Amino acid sequence: MGQQISRRAFLKGGLAAAAGAAATGIPGSEALAKPDETKQLATLLDISKCIGCGECVAACSEANADKYPNPQKPFPKMYPPRAKVSDWSDKQDVDDRLTPYNWLFIQNASVEVNGEETELTIPRRCMHCVNPPCVKLCPWGAAKQQDNGISRIDPNICLGGSKCNKVCPWDIPQRQTGVGLYLDVLPNFAGNGVMFKCDRCYKRVADGDLPACIEACPEEVQTIGPREEIIKKAHALARQINGYVYGETENGGTNTIYVSPVPFEEINQAIEKGKGKPGFPEARDTMADANNLAAAMVIAPLAGLAAAARKAYNYTKKERLQ
Repeated sequence: MGQQISRRAFLKGGLAAAAGAAATGIPGSEALAKPDETKQLATLLDISKCIGCGECVAACSEANADKYPNPQKPFPKMYPPRAKVSDWSDKQDVDDRLTPYNWLFIQNASVEVNGEETELTIPRRCMHCVNPPCVKLCPWGAAKQQDNGISRIDPNICLGGSKCNKVCPWDIPQRQTGVGLYLDVLPNFAGNGVMFKCDRCYKRVADGDLPACIEACPEEVQTIGPREEIIKKAHALARQINGYVYGETENGGTNTIYVSPVPFEEINQAIEKGKGKPGFPEARDTMADANNLAAAMVIAPLAGLAAAARKAYNYTKKERLQ
């Protein structure tokens, strides 16, 4: 408790958070007025404001409950057993890492700020890259990017092969076995499930509403708007608190922008990392690699084949039911 009080005092005094927000014109939790679907939307996360209350995590879970997987058991045996079973259906309450049932979690980092030990709490979810490798390198076209920059995975197409996880610098997408198209097409040989991650409440955004995590936050940690404006606000806030920006250039740029009072290298060393717990790496531009670009060109036709196969499968299934 003492640490939390100390942190609150630091935020109020050292950062002058509330006054700074007004000075830089950083909005809080107002809704999106007629969002322009042709411009990439970004979110600005002010780490200095987050108190780790978990309201965003709970709101995310509630808003996306109908999208969570409902696996069929027992799971088909895979040949060869390269694609391991990944089953979170009995651990749906896990909220300290990313899972197919938890698309947002809070990381903790104990760092020194202005000579004082401070506990930072950091909401983590998909970074929604400007040029997402998960989308461009998915061999079946299951991952998609909307014009507004939101990247999402279509569970009706995904085979769970986890290519998206492997090419993501933050290892964000997580697999659940026993769901998806592979059960009907190649249950013993395909990818063994479906990959899941934050889709930034794309339906809510399309309706002009805020993503659930932003709407529920009592501290107005996140701001959403056109990426160009968010980048300007991020730098204005960073100048105000003598802070640092993450996400502007990482992996060629993301639509999740963090501002921190300490360097992200320090945060990266202080947080617990591992499966489902992304760090803050330097993250070179994956899609700038010529080999990956060539691979994207090679696998692109497969996406069309996959869509055609799914259409044919659905038609045949419908005919059987009639």
